[in-house]
Amino acid sequence: MHSSINKRYALELAEENKIAEIAEAGSLWQAMRREVQARADFEPIMATFFHATVLNHDSFEDALSYLLASKLDSSVVSSMAIREIMQEAYNAEPAVIRAAEIDIKAIRARDPACNSYSTPFLFYKGFQALQVHRVAHWLWHHDRHSLAFYLQSQVNVIYNVDIHPAAQIGCGIMLDHATGVVIGETAVVEDDVSMLHGVTLGGTGKESGDRHPKVRQGVLIGANASIIGNLEIGTGAKVGAGSVVMKDVDPHVTVAGVPAKVVGTPNCDCPAKDMEQDL
Repeated sequence: MHSSINKRYALELAEENKIAEIAEAGSLWQAMRREVQARADFEPIMATFFHATVLNHDSFEDALSYLLASKLDSSVVSSMAIREIMQEAYNAEPAVIRAAEIDIKAIRARDPACNSYSTPFLFYKGFQALQVHRVAHWLWHHDRHSLAFYLQSQVNVIYNVDIHPAAQIGCGIMLDHATGVVIGETAVVEDDVSMLHGVTLGGTGKESGDRHPKVRQGVLIGANASIIGNLEIGTGAKVGAGSVVMKDVDPHVTVAGVPAKVVGTPNCDCPAKDMEQDL
């Protein structure tokens, strides 16, 4: 018994290593297909789902547009129409797809509960909500505001994530769990940022103009933290869970509390990547 278990574990580990090599060599899509095919073989009851979402498609962008459109389908705007919009955005702005690929690799590297590249693609609402936002953001900058707002609204209803289409979000982003995340119109989130559920990047009231936080590269924001106003969270900073931040945070410090105060320094230059929640 133990011998067969150890042998299976060794085979699974070897396959994981091979898939990781494929992904790091620049073939994330092929790595994902290999994972999903193995999943379909192991769990036949899910085979139809795996074929519909991944195996029946020739490219990452085709699969992504199909998956997201099927989630956003409604009697008002059909999945077919939404998929056409997404394909239009992908063709016009290939960086949207590149960002999605970087997001997947970031989640795979940072989330100990994620043991494959296909898992966030198929099942993580934080990843999916962010990819819809990227399309809504593209629409916003082409003055298609009504459609952008529609996608924002659908994401809010389906995923309980509310990101204004105008918000600027980089790549290598992990919205861990994602439930209750709110990001306002003039917010900026730079590359390699991680935030947990319930995070708010909001304004202070009815003022107009530039009124939302600017979160710099490598920042980690704990669950249910509220960052309010046109302020800056410096590079490599950490915001503790449940904190309320209403003034600038210097780079490479840890803040916590209500109101948030400096309580220490992170253990590394990029706390978003090590995901250490302790203060």
